[in-house]
Amino acid sequence: MLISRRGFIGTVAAAGLAGRAVRFKIGVMDGVLRLGGKPQALALAAKLGFEGVEVTIGRSAAGGQLPLANPELQAQYLAEARKHKLRLAGAYLDVLHVHCLKNDKLAPLWVSDGIRITRRLNARVLLVVFFGKCAVSSAQEMDAVAGAFKELAREAEKAGVALGFENTLSAEDSARVLDRVGSKALKVYYDVGNSTNMGGYDAVKEIRWLGRDRICQVHLKDKGYLGEGKVDFPGVVRALAEIGFTGFANLETSSPSGSVENDLRRNLAYLRRLCEMI
Repeated sequence: MLISRRGFIGTVAAAGLAGRAVRFKIGVMDGVLRLGGKPQALALAAKLGFEGVEVTIGRSAAGGQLPLANPELQAQYLAEARKHKLRLAGAYLDVLHVHCLKNDKLAPLWVSDGIRITRRLNARVLLVVFFGKCAVSSAQEMDAVAGAFKELAREAEKAGVALGFENTLSAEDSARVLDRVGSKALKVYYDVGNSTNMGGYDAVKEIRWLGRDRICQVHLKDKGYLGEGKVDFPGVVRALAEIGFTGFANLETSSPSGSVENDLRRNLAYLRRLCEMI
């Protein structure tokens, strides 16, 4: 059941959100649109009112090449972005679910390919994932990842690309990896749903602690519709406004009703209303 306007305003007011300026942009992952790796995702995102699309680079294909390494496919994405006046709001390197950067010698090669693809798309942020078998948990694994990132971060810096470190670590542990690498090209890709529901962390506190300079992008999701789960979205929006975050916050939401378009409209409308109250 949708929250009433009076109830919504009361929730926002109780959170103390008045007088804050929201400057971040709201995008969506192409996989959430069920158009992963397809340029048609741009048209649907524009239709729904999003400002950008986070695109899937894909896993290894025939010839050992990532699907989005294809220049013709890149050209299609760029043409669709121009046509619909949307940004390519980052690139998602999902091959790292198979080849783990913490222990697989092939993984740095995929990241290098991802950096080049992200630069060609002018997507600016390359999401580098660490989940499942590729999750980072021990100090030894954090050291191994920091070592792998040192050379890759130099490459990303030259390309004008930020490496978005998305993981199951606390904000403090993520920052330790960033500090070990010591490059402005390596930043945290903060997922409020994973932090709250998987890690049990206080997402609002962590966003404030990390600050604008350590966060490149944000994933917005929860179990079910936004605003009806454990994630404190009024607090998250407030924290992003407080730190002056101006990048993309991309929806990685599910579709409880089975209608992707209706559920995305609902989640986007909730966020827009919330931002208007800041």
